Amino acid sequence: MKAVLAEGYQLPGPLGTLPSANQLATMRLAIRRAANDFDSEAPTRVSNTMSEATINGDTGAEAAARPTARLYRMVMSGHTCPYGLKAKDLLARSGFEVEDHPLATREATDRFKAQHEVSTTPQIWIGEERIGGYDALRAHLGQSVREKGATTYQPVIAIFAMAFAMALAVSWLTLGTVAPVRTVEWFIAISMCLLAVQKLQNIETFSTMFLNYDLLAKRWVPYSYLYPFAEGFAGILMLAGALSWLSVPVALVIGGIGVVSVYTAVYIEKRELKCACVGGDSQVPLGFVSLTENVMMVAMALWMIAKSFAYM
Repeated sequence: MKAVLAEGYQLPGPLGTLPSANQLATMRLAIRRAANDFDSEAPTRVSNTMSEATINGDTGAEAAARPTARLYRMVMSGHTCPYGLKAKDLLARSGFEVEDHPLATREATDRFKAQHEVSTTPQIWIGEERIGGYDALRAHLGQSVREKGATTYQPVIAIFAMAFAMALAVSWLTLGTVAPVRTVEWFIAISMCLLAVQKLQNIETFSTMFLNYDLLAKRWVPYSYLYPFAEGFAGILMLAGALSWLSVPVALVIGGIGVVSVYTAVYIEKRELKCACVGGDSQVPLGFVSLTENVMMVAMALWMIAKSFAYM
């Protein structure tokens, strides 16, 4: 109350003198302002206290018990290291209290590398132990780390899964139901289109890898450049159900040559090669996947021939 009176009202005259009406109004206004200020500041004080004591849902005591990791990563105006962001997220999700040390300039980054004798960032310390970069952190935490050049079927699985989902969507859109036969037809056609797109992303690398095993391409190099266009073209026509007289021979020829080429290279010559089926920079091994791609094209072509005779 003294503080309120000091700010908003000074007692007039000798003790016992009644204040005027204006002075009483001023006093009431000062008291209301002080009460409002206290009420508005109280949540802020509580919020600040809670934010200091609570980190990621933990109390202050729990946060203090969490292991601490120091992260040094590049955060510049024109570049933020993506592996630094991944490392920070992984540490937080793994229960670490992260001391984030952004390196805001190229000079600061170079000084850090020279000081710690490292060639890359981010760099992570857990306690006094230097873990290394993002891949080293994953290994330290017991998570899988894919080796460079390691075999993987992930691109193929992703393409075939997406093609199947799209085939189901087309069936539902056009027929109002999931028609098994039509869905399979659309699945093969869409797969051909998606695989052609993968090859066309970098046709040079595709043609180089394709020349390792395709029998026709070895004898006529331009075929290694024409193949993805032919595959995509046939897939589009099959998806549209148009110009079967053109799409069927194309699929039959390129698929048939592919089946013979892959079978010869893998199962007769026993060669270990990478498959160009999902592009020239893939780590998918040549074998079952590429054979399946070509068998699907041949099967689709033969099925369309059979359908055409059935409708005659």
